[in-house]
Amino acid sequence: MASPHPRVSVSQISTLHASFEDDLQAYAAAGLDGIGIWELKLGEGPDDAALAAFDSSALASASAVPAIPSILPLPLLGGPDDPAERIDAYLRSLHRLAPFAPSGVVCLTGTGQGRDADEARAIVVDGLRQLGAEAESLGLKIALEPYQLDGGEQWSIVYDVPSALELLADAGGSPALALQFDVWHLWSTETVLDDIAAHVDRFAGVHVCDRRDPTRGWADRELPGGGDAGVPGILRALDDAGWSGLFDIEVFSDDGTFGSAYDDSYWQLDPAEFLVRARSAFEEAWNDSLTPRPSRRGGPLTKEQR
Repeated sequence: MASPHPRVSVSQISTLHASFEDDLQAYAAAGLDGIGIWELKLGEGPDDAALAAFDSSALASASAVPAIPSILPLPLLGGPDDPAERIDAYLRSLHRLAPFAPSGVVCLTGTGQGRDADEARAIVVDGLRQLGAEAESLGLKIALEPYQLDGGEQWSIVYDVPSALELLADAGGSPALALQFDVWHLWSTETVLDDIAAHVDRFAGVHVCDRRDPTRGWADRELPGGGDAGVPGILRALDDAGWSGLFDIEVFSDDGTFGSAYDDSYWQLDPAEFLVRARSAFEEAWNDSLTPRPSRRGGPLTKEQR
């Protein structure tokens, strides 16, 4: 049975140019249940004022994203090339983000390009062991995020839920090692609905958006229900499987920040307007999930449709 009142949050990348404090005020005013904190919004610190403002907002904390969110490099986002430096930065971020009590801390593997596949995997496995041990000591979850196969070689060495779980198992299976489910990355996985049903208990967070058709790049995402990712069907599957955490709306929409200035970028909107549109879109997709249609909007595309 569908949850009558799904808990909705917005990931701060969706309102890229607003400050941390402005996000808190706008999200609370929009009636959201939570916020997905991005460390880049916190600036150089200290975080006393930000933490006090967060506590006062009464917003719940969805998955947080650290300043350096991967073990191997991310060519499109920068940061150090040395995995050891990246792991050290991530460990520092865990301590910084812990007071905000996020449901998870997002972690990408990073790219394996330029390395032997076995070497890349070994580096990631060792890194996850270190991150998992530290997260466990802090009462946090590492939310490993598989990245979609299309273009994903610049971001990840795992592209679906099963391969991500295998990687976590290789890293020792710490209870602090979990998954970040992201609609944009996983919608086209043929087994996505089965993966949700079988492994929802491993999810530390859920990111929701949609895939624009045709899509223009990795930072060109659509509001829930506005694309061809079958969001209503995925929402239904998550609810049926028992997901009770936040549905965290995360929309990358490049305005030139990452090199592609889309005229209709959501990042150009006033945050208050974006939040109204995003929440309305989610609610429509949620309502559609209660009576799924026999169309591409009702669930992930079949192999033949893709």
